[in-house]
Amino acid sequence: MKFFVDTADIAEIRDLAATGLVDGVTTNPSLVAKTGRNFIEVIEEICSVVAGPVSAEVTALDSVAMIEEGRKLAKIAKNIAVKVPLTWDGLRACKALAGEGTMVNVTLCFSANQALLAAKAGASFISPFIGRLDDINLDGMELIHDIRTIYDNYDFPTEILAASIRSANHVKEAALVGADVATVPPGVLRGLANHPLTDKGLELFLADWKKTGQKIL
Repeated sequence: MKFFVDTADIAEIRDLAATGLVDGVTTNPSLVAKTGRNFIEVIEEICSVVAGPVSAEVTALDSVAMIEEGRKLAKIAKNIAVKVPLTWDGLRACKALAGEGTMVNVTLCFSANQALLAAKAGASFISPFIGRLDDINLDGMELIHDIRTIYDNYDFPTEILAASIRSANHVKEAALVGADVATVPPGVLRGLANHPLTDKGLELFLADWKKTGQKIL
């Protein structure tokens, strides 16, 4: 599974990218707005830090304007994935941009039928929102499973990008059902390494080592 970090915070991205575990970044207008900086400048800087796909979202609602915005965003860097909403206009824009060789991330997916349309439109990534489905008492993981089955049935190359992830369990479950990518907030990504028994074991090892009075360096 690939890990994308879901943030526009450059310091967080630099810190996590240094681990070698970050395969890409997803942003949206809300995340960029939190930085208080110019949108294009933020995206440019992220692309200079991360070699993998960086999702930058259009803000237009009609397909013509989406395509124009998408083309402008795609010029920022070769690793830009233009993010469009899963609407008919978004699908039209996806088809056009994908046909020009641009990576496209179709976002705000909440059904398997929507995911099927996105794959037909040539999406590089489909972003089903797990957490938001859970919020209304629907099973987000069931959606990931259904999309995986459909894509495998027809050999669609579109990657399933599990989004709206809220916890380490979400990451595990998405991996189990076959999501290609998990896009996670920085805190959730860091939390994947945490376990109380790891901490306890390290504490015991260090206590025993201290008793020997030895040093490696």
